[in-house]
Amino acid sequence: MNKLIESRLNELMRRMETREAQIGIVGMGYVGLPLALLFSAERFRVTGFDIAGDKVATLNAGGSYIVRILPEAIQQAQQAGFRATSNYSGVAEMDAVIICVPTPLDEHHEPDLSYVRQTIESIAPYVHENQLIVLESTTYPGTTEEVVIPLLEAGNRFGHKISRGADDAGIHVVFSPERENPGDDSVARHDIPKVIGGCSPAAAELAAAMYRTIFRRVVPVSSPAAAEMTKLLENIYRCVNIALVNELKQLCMRMDIDIHEVIEAARTKPFGFQAFYPGPGLGGHCIPIDPFYLSWKAREFDFRTRFIELAGEVNTRMPYFVIEQIADALNERSKAIKGSRILVLGLAYKRDVDDLRESPSLTILELLRDKGASVAYNDPYFPTVGQGRHYALNMTNTPLENLAQYDAVVIVTDHTSYDYGAIVKQSQLVVDTRNATKGIQSPKIVRC
Repeated sequence: MNKLIESRLNELMRRMETREAQIGIVGMGYVGLPLALLFSAERFRVTGFDIAGDKVATLNAGGSYIVRILPEAIQQAQQAGFRATSNYSGVAEMDAVIICVPTPLDEHHEPDLSYVRQTIESIAPYVHENQLIVLESTTYPGTTEEVVIPLLEAGNRFGHKISRGADDAGIHVVFSPERENPGDDSVARHDIPKVIGGCSPAAAELAAAMYRTIFRRVVPVSSPAAAEMTKLLENIYRCVNIALVNELKQLCMRMDIDIHEVIEAARTKPFGFQAFYPGPGLGGHCIPIDPFYLSWKAREFDFRTRFIELAGEVNTRMPYFVIEQIADALNERSKAIKGSRILVLGLAYKRDVDDLRESPSLTILELLRDKGASVAYNDPYFPTVGQGRHYALNMTNTPLENLAQYDAVVIVTDHTSYDYGAIVKQSQLVVDTRNATKGIQSPKIVRC
């Protein structure tokens, strides 16, 4: 290795290990902000970049817009040097830049990399040699090599290239998938191993040095594509198994068997079985989306991922199954969905989080409204819900008062703050999609 290059790499490695390096994180959302706090807790000077001016203002005022992150955590990070900005010129001052932006699906259920592209185009003019650039956003294998690197090289005003070999100077590029699980505190964040796929050995070593300061274990893989595929495998594994229990749930209902009883019995087996649970559909940023990223990429290689696509279809259809069950339950009481007053409990995609991304509740609300129901919702985390990429609800949270006025109360998200016994007692009909009323015996309950 050229001695000058080696010297520069060693200096950057030293800055990582001694916490002198400046870390920039693009995207102050559910992934980027917790990551910024982890680095700040290790005394790094962290700059959060985000195009949303309201987020930047809130953070710089010491506030938080994510329920599970208290303002005190932001204020402690500020004492360590944390700040937020919408000015990407500050990227030039960073030793490392980590990109944590959304990678949703478009209206055709194909990958939408617009946020990644816009971010790379925004930072590219300020990126310089011997700087580490990490993409954490979940995406299909090949994104780092085929999208990120060409945009970095094309937009770099200094003409710097990407480091490819052990002896190369240049920009060090890595893919390292995020592994956030909002609402789950069973595993401390620093105990979640960090997968790293670098475009060069030097890039991988630099990323490992950086991430070892906040994670107990790093897991190097041979390439960015291998790291990208690792993330997809993790989430598709969950998607396929959830689809399996969702399909078995529908069969068990026809056979008058309690699927939850079956799962609890099966999980007593000490080997070869992992419990997954049915629900009204998939939500969150990863599990409903990742299978479609891989199936789209597979077509480039003349390969159809039939098993994965089927799982996606089963899970995507679950909100429609819920509507059918609501209709059947109302019909048993000589009522139709059209004209019925229906209260949906829970907007979040999972219990006890303030995250709406891909939530099946949004689809269920729209389907009920389309069928002529008078619909309301209650969720302690969302005083209002407006318009998103795939929904336009514009509704206000309804207090849990006079539940008897509704023809049906539908439990879609099983927040622990709900008193399910009181809800059943006060309601005419409860349609439970989450087994939240387990142990409560009442003819008012329909479990689906």
